[in-house]
Amino acid sequence: MSAISVGQAVVLGAVEGVTEFLPVSSTGHLKITEGLMGLPVDDDAVVGFSAVIQVGAIAAVLVYFSKDIVRIVSAWFRGLKNREERHHHDYRFAWWVIFATIPIVVVGLAAKPLIDGPLASLWVVAGSLIVGSGVMWAADQMGRHKRGEDDTTFKDTMLVGGSQILALLFPGFSRSGATMSTALILDLDRVAATRLSFFLGIPALTGAGLYELKDALGTGTGAAPLVVGTAVSFVVAYGSIAWLLKFVAKHSFNTFVIYRIVAGLLLFGLLGTGVL
Repeated sequence: MSAISVGQAVVLGAVEGVTEFLPVSSTGHLKITEGLMGLPVDDDAVVGFSAVIQVGAIAAVLVYFSKDIVRIVSAWFRGLKNREERHHHDYRFAWWVIFATIPIVVVGLAAKPLIDGPLASLWVVAGSLIVGSGVMWAADQMGRHKRGEDDTTFKDTMLVGGSQILALLFPGFSRSGATMSTALILDLDRVAATRLSFFLGIPALTGAGLYELKDALGTGTGAAPLVVGTAVSFVVAYGSIAWLLKFVAKHSFNTFVIYRIVAGLLLFGLLGTGVL
């Protein structure tokens, strides 16, 4: 067991903040960084720490999209009291997000021993980075990018939400990459796909962080590294979100595809030569 220092927490928090919502796999990058630091990637303290600092990134989403969240949540509460309000898209969308989160919760609990054990391997991360790149490239080419956020349906939300399971089982595939790719295949435009990925990530990642909190605190990780890592994650993630939304409005996902392939091949090389 290896405790995480404050200095390591700063680095891991920055990596989490940069990569959580970019389609490059935050889990994969965290595991690579942990490996380079000499931290055991499948140790309970390390796994728990990685989950907890995600809360900082989620907090950044809550702040950045606060107006949208207040609008959607308000519509949901109004709909609970007033039947006429239930025809509003925001009311239905709130329920869709809740329903779309159920599959990843069920699989996450059922497959936790595998997720925290064999599937946490850096070999899995490397392979998933490359395979996920192919899926993302194909999705961007196949998608007609003709549907906006207001055109999102229950089917869209369930399919995109269910795709988060890929990233859960195969770290390196990327939750953002899986959800954005699925949304693109469903013909959503890049901005709508990205925003939907953000909204679906809020309950899933917040739940994961809170669930892992007890493990992170009880297996050698102090409160100071957790607080520092989460704070750094928040600040960096906020900037990353703003940049990504501007980027996808004018560019394809090819930059991320190329980056992921290079990162995956580099990781295979580091593993094959014994550096990691």
